[in-house]
Amino acid sequence: MLGWALTFFILAVLAAALGFGGLAGTFAWAAKMLFVAFIILFIIMLIAGRRTPPL
Repeated sequence: MLGWALTFFILAVLAAALGFGGLAGTFAWAAKMLFVAFIILFIIMLIAGRRTPPL
């Protein structure tokens, strides 16, 4: 998921450099949403991984 966010970020920068403002905004929004989803899932998995079964 982080790879997809990075890909969309690179596409946004490339589109902005070429003058496609609307497309760059869309790519940037997609990259931001994927990054936020990655962070949320990372935190959930970090918390879930630290739990130990009761003895």
